Amino acid sequence: MGALLVCPLCGHEWAPEPAEAEVAADTVITDAYGTPLADGDNVTVIKDLKPKGSSTVIKVGTKVRGIRLVDGVGDHDIDCRIDGVALQLKSSVVKKA
Repeated sequence: MGALLVCPLCGHEWAPEPAEAEVAADTVITDAYGTPLADGDNVTVIKDLKPKGSSTVIKVGTKVRGIRLVDGVGDHDIDCRIDGVALQLKSSVVKKA
């Protein structure tokens, strides 16, 4: 989607936030099973995701490397790249690898 980020679950599009949107040190973000996540972690998708406006599907078991945790954009708290496309994911659809 060019410079915009897209939620694969709901199709919401937004521009990336500046660096101040990074997660505060006291905020703990957990995966679907309650394991705390940190910047640079590797995660695995636990649910098929179909990005709106795209014919591709992100399959269960897709590994995402080097995530970045962000705050302030609704409930999408993981910034990542999958197959060269920048996306933001909800922590409820991933598990720590």
